Amino acid sequence: MLGMNDIGIDLGTSTILFCVQGKGVVLREPAVVAIDRNSRNILAVGDDARSMVGRAPANILVMRPLADGVISDYDVTERMLRFFLRKVIGRRMMFRPRVVACVPSGVTEVEKRSVVDTILDAGARKAQLIDEPLAAAIGAGLDITKAYGNMLLDLGGGTSTLAVLAMGRIVVSVTTKIAGDRFDEAVIRYLRRKHNLMIGERSAEELKIQIGAAIPRKDPLYMDVTGRSLITGLPKIITINSEEMVEALDEPIIALAENIQALLERTPPELAADIFERGIVMTGGGSLLHGLDVALSQQVRVPCRLVEDPVACVAMGTGRILDEQGAWNQLLFDIEDSGPGRR
Repeated sequence: MLGMNDIGIDLGTSTILFCVQGKGVVLREPAVVAIDRNSRNILAVGDDARSMVGRAPANILVMRPLADGVISDYDVTERMLRFFLRKVIGRRMMFRPRVVACVPSGVTEVEKRSVVDTILDAGARKAQLIDEPLAAAIGAGLDITKAYGNMLLDLGGGTSTLAVLAMGRIVVSVTTKIAGDRFDEAVIRYLRRKHNLMIGERSAEELKIQIGAAIPRKDPLYMDVTGRSLITGLPKIITINSEEMVEALDEPIIALAENIQALLERTPPELAADIFERGIVMTGGGSLLHGLDVALSQQVRVPCRLVEDPVACVAMGTGRILDEQGAWNQLLFDIEDSGPGRR
């Protein structure tokens, strides 16, 4: 029987979420760490570190220790997880929690072992993994145990995962870097090309969140953005409208639609028929872009629908796995596993 401190973790590239058994999502913070370049001391984690993006002096490195859903800096990731674990269950950590964490579909055994080792070093007594699309589907309330097909698009910060699920397994899947960060880069390129204005990642993300759109809005929105003029080299403020954001984001959205079409072509015909009937379920923070579900539906000619809480969907899936562990044991990887369900 699981203890009350058992935890599910969504290890996102841009956001990390902790879900405690019986309590739901209890922590949602940026997966960002600020460290001293010389001493390697941690200076800030989460929201505090994110506020330093683009503003830190040269001796401070503000970084994401998770890249494309896998660990890029083992030591920093371990210390970040330890910080968040203590924040969730208290400094004493009297009961070392069992942790269920999500990994992108298709990661290697070495990358899985690295995630498990990091979680154990951060203070967990046991670490198990689940493929992210399966956790997202469970969190979205899909019945993935049946023989019919479900298609899921999990649009994160660093990567997007497309997966066709049936009978509790991933039938076909693909992970692409066309995700939230790519949207931000498209905004930066657009302003540089169209307005000769250089802006930072933080400003691009704010534009995307506040006025970004995949289709024209009924009532256009406007936002002032400050950057550096590429002509004078001086600070400059311009006003951007949501119509320009549609133009800026057109390229990555088309590329995402092409990935969906390519995966559908690889899907067995019977499951593809199920997907055309049932539609594509969208999760992840990137799917919150205004009108993205409509734009993708128009381009791939398959209905797309957004879940109620896209950002927390994967974490809520790990919460359900913890609450109903007997029902999902076969989907989990243990550290010695080479596949789901092996003990």
